[in-house]
Amino acid sequence: MEAPPDPRATWDLPGFGRMPRTAELEPLVTRVLAPNPSGMTLDGTNTYVVGAPGSGQAVLVDPGPDDAAHLAAVEAALAAREARCVAVLVTHHHGDHAEAAQPWGAHFDAQVAAARSDVAGARGRLLEPGERLALAGTAVDVVPTPGHTGDHLAFRLESGAVLVGDHVLGRGTSVVTHPEGDVVAYLESLRRVHDLGPSALYCGHGPELTEDPAAVLEFYLAHRAYREEQILAALGDGSGTVDELVATIYAAYPREVWPAASQSTRATLAKLVAEGRVEDDGAAVRRA
Repeated sequence: MEAPPDPRATWDLPGFGRMPRTAELEPLVTRVLAPNPSGMTLDGTNTYVVGAPGSGQAVLVDPGPDDAAHLAAVEAALAAREARCVAVLVTHHHGDHAEAAQPWGAHFDAQVAAARSDVAGARGRLLEPGERLALAGTAVDVVPTPGHTGDHLAFRLESGAVLVGDHVLGRGTSVVTHPEGDVVAYLESLRRVHDLGPSALYCGHGPELTEDPAAVLEFYLAHRAYREEQILAALGDGSGTVDELVATIYAAYPREVWPAASQSTRATLAKLVAEGRVEDDGAAVRRA
């Protein structure tokens, strides 16, 4: 059983810790990297400044941590575009993406928009899957991408690029959190983004993926299937706990990622149980 090859392995992507703080990705988009690197956030959270050149307006997507230095960098990016912030969009409720949403919305006097009311706030807007937002001289399509979390959204731009939040990462693979995450929904969301034919994937963490976005999405789908086969192989004819499965499957990975791996493993087991391929008695799991 071989792991599917990651197409990004041959791409000329910046090494870890070498992403520029601010980068112009295309006429519509500037990326600003937040200073919150970690094993889970990779280089840090990517905040995107989106707007048509010359419109004098911009939208912030995933403001990230409520950090003064990060806010200053975002304000500098807005000034470089000669734009004011007119809205704050959030892909999902995790703090490394959403913490600054309401404080910055108040700071810029801009409406916050998200899939959950606790993220959008009392003056915010609840986004509906499939709606088109006319903002900052451009159009932004709201794409439902549940799986990593139940409220996860992606945003498709007129250029064809998709801001994918934590649905796809610039490095490695995304965690399907448990119990709020759902592997079946995640796989459907991967196919949904693939069917959009994105020109680029602008990720919540890690570098932008522009060389062959479809190949990355296909790898993500293959990777999930591979993890299922690993679980079944690790169980063999016996049984095991989630911790035992993680220790076997992720033996070559740093232990600091094992808690996240445990979440994804539990989410994958839920799918396998629903399909009747695995049984779970609450103490251990075994092949059905």
